[in-house]
Amino acid sequence: AGTRVEGNVFFSGGLRVDGEVRGNISCENGQQGTLVLSEKASVEGAISVGHIVINGTVIGPVFASESLELLPSARVTGDVEYHQIEMQQGAVIQGRLIHQTSAKTVELKLASSN
Repeated sequence: AGTRVEGNVFFSGGLRVDGEVRGNISCENGQQGTLVLSEKASVEGAISVGHIVINGTVIGPVFASESLELLPSARVTGDVEYHQIEMQQGAVIQGRLIHQTSAKTVELKLASSN
């Protein structure tokens, strides 16, 4: 708490933010890390992480490739893309909710007739 980071943040594994971040947050090399934003946390920028738990304020788009959990004090201003979502009473999203399916594309071929 009380710390402010200006610039993009890249991490692997897990990251907990209690202060302010003015920049994008994402995992190194497309990994599926976990990001936790406490009630006092504030992020101005895009977030792209596998598992995200928000209880603070986010201004910018959020992309959770696996799961997104919004706790009662969560305030998100921006579009939210998710695979699985859990939203507790009191959480607020001002933006679009976009559900991502994990359906794999299957190429169908016609049977050849001889």
